[in-house]
Amino acid sequence: MASSTSNRLPVYDYRQGDGPVLVFLHYWGGSARTWQPVLDRLPGRAALTVDSRGWGRSRDLPGPYTLEQFAHDTIAVVADAGVTDYLLVGHSMGGKVAQLAASARPDGLAGLVLVAPGPAKPAATVTPEYQEGLAHAYDSDESIAAARDAVLTATALSDETKAQIVADSRACGEEARLAWPLHGIAEDITSAARDIDVPVLVVAGEHDRVEPAGVLRDNLLPYLARARMTVVPRSGHLLPLEAPDELAHLLQDSALSGGAGTPASAAGRTGSPGCE
Repeated sequence: MASSTSNRLPVYDYRQGDGPVLVFLHYWGGSARTWQPVLDRLPGRAALTVDSRGWGRSRDLPGPYTLEQFAHDTIAVVADAGVTDYLLVGHSMGGKVAQLAASARPDGLAGLVLVAPGPAKPAATVTPEYQEGLAHAYDSDESIAAARDAVLTATALSDETKAQIVADSRACGEEARLAWPLHGIAEDITSAARDIDVPVLVVAGEHDRVEPAGVLRDNLLPYLARARMTVVPRSGHLLPLEAPDELAHLLQDSALSGGAGTPASAAGRTGSPGCE
């Protein structure tokens, strides 16, 4: 896997292999390595993982740290890597970024896989009080561990993975850390979501407390013209770390079928008005 660094683009890793290339975008507090358990289960697949601007190895890149900037970064990184046929795979904050990037209808984009994504329409629970509390979730190692164990996950994780979550959540500048809870999470991007013209697979965790399946059904699926949804049993919000086997299976099926919205098999698949 080759890494690329630039004084203008986020750091990314590109693994050549069979396509279409899976382009992975991480959650608020994550990093490119959040996706490693999934990558390990997809040997031979082409993949590109990104440390978002302001996070991980990209923490020193200047802002703005807006969803729009992250979407521009995503398209620019794909072009820089020379990728011409790809699926965007976005988790949580990265899922909302993926929606914005896809709404620009970039050349080569074959589909979206949105993993516990931030919905296009903010949930009713996203109040100013909620945002203020969320802004302090990563204030310390102790607060991160508490959020990890009580909110973000629903399954047991190894000590190594638990430590990684804490380290990644601290590997950012303050401006980047606050941008999502104080701004990005509350952005309404429904008009952009309506412009997405590729198949979409939405993946929810059965016990996700952050982006529950019901919220995704109500606040995301109605704005996507070509979407399906599947619910992964027993998982919480951190699906790449909690359910890498299931995610790898879904990604493999999505790629083999030629479109993210038509997986060959998806356990717990659910329908919704406006979905194929």
